[in-house]
Amino acid sequence: MKLKWYKYVLLLAVPAISGLVSCKNDNSQEQKHTELKENKDSIEFVKKNKAKINQLNAIFKDRVALDGFNGCILVAQHGNILYKNVAGFSNIKNRDSLQLNSAFQLASTSKTLTAGAILLLKDHNKLSVNDPVIKHLPSFPYKDITIQMLLSHRSGLSNYLYFCEPLCDAKNCYNDKAMDNEAVLSIIQNTQPELYARPNKKFEYSNTNYALLASIVEKVSGMSFSNFMEQSIFQPLGMNDTWVIGSKKDSLCKLKTKGHNANGTLEQDNYADYVVGDKGIYSTIDDMYKWSEALYTGKILKKETLDEAFQGYSNEHPGKRNYGYGWRLIDEGDDNKVVYHNGWWHGYSSLFYRRLSDSTTVILLSNKFNSKTYHIEDILAVLNNTKPAIAEVKKVQVPKKKRRTIAQINTKRK
Repeated sequence: MKLKWYKYVLLLAVPAISGLVSCKNDNSQEQKHTELKENKDSIEFVKKNKAKINQLNAIFKDRVALDGFNGCILVAQHGNILYKNVAGFSNIKNRDSLQLNSAFQLASTSKTLTAGAILLLKDHNKLSVNDPVIKHLPSFPYKDITIQMLLSHRSGLSNYLYFCEPLCDAKNCYNDKAMDNEAVLSIIQNTQPELYARPNKKFEYSNTNYALLASIVEKVSGMSFSNFMEQSIFQPLGMNDTWVIGSKKDSLCKLKTKGHNANGTLEQDNYADYVVGDKGIYSTIDDMYKWSEALYTGKILKKETLDEAFQGYSNEHPGKRNYGYGWRLIDEGDDNKVVYHNGWWHGYSSLFYRRLSDSTTVILLSNKFNSKTYHIEDILAVLNNTKPAIAEVKKVQVPKKKRRTIAQINTKRK
């Protein structure tokens, strides 16, 4: 049977999906009772916001028809889901339709969860953000770099995607090892790549920071990164369709999507796919909403810890933009702050936007690269009933060339 290439779903009309294999395994009566109550409350909320829902539906239809959006969307405000929908295919070649609970690679949006793991260990007095990295990773060759610098991208470390590439092929890496976090640390130890900048001099976004943070989670907890995330964050929050690549769920979940480039062609495996922390987490719109709500309600981290995470640490240039601990920030003052993160990897593009003042959450997950994923001005205008005060979300910048190191810059100056 040939399926339509998209379908529109209002929250009030979302049916129970049967006959699909999900990653969920909790069907307790208590959970069903809770879900019925939540659904009743949500339905009342939706009735009061019918006009907004219709506007959001029109926006989504245009994104699909005009922009070719292929993925899922969830919009919530004041702790209630206003709208969610799905369009397109899990595998474009096979014409496998996406579902509302399809799982997408979060790419750099994974950093919000990696930072959460580090801060959870901090809340349990297992580490301090002021600890030097070498306290937990003794082979790390840069003694002045701290965990805080990794969290806020102020370490000056260069991107492992660049300095590892000459040593790796599609499957193996340094000394014929599989490319993973251990291999990244080994390469750093043995080659000591040049820094982009002196530690704590300025903000320099680098995936290396978050790969190392995942390694610190493993060292401090005595568990694999995937097991720690599962036991300490995913399970407690009921994120049953979320996992780290390479774990058991990665091969079992039937609703895992495939990444495609902008032309709809499947992306090929990459030598760095199994490096995690900076990326590597799969999730759904509903699970990411659970993560967002847990942060609004203080369910997983202490309030003072969240205040630290949502504070900007790069103030060498004045402006409303900054970076906290795993979060990009837009701060308009007067308690009007947005914390968000975008992602791009192998055709996956994700947006995770949270406005703290009114518990607004906007989530877009796509498995076909589309730069329009990062533009949500029209959605925010609907939520605000006006032109939004904070509408601009920084687009993901796909690197086109390798960054120059300090040594290279100094050589050119000579």
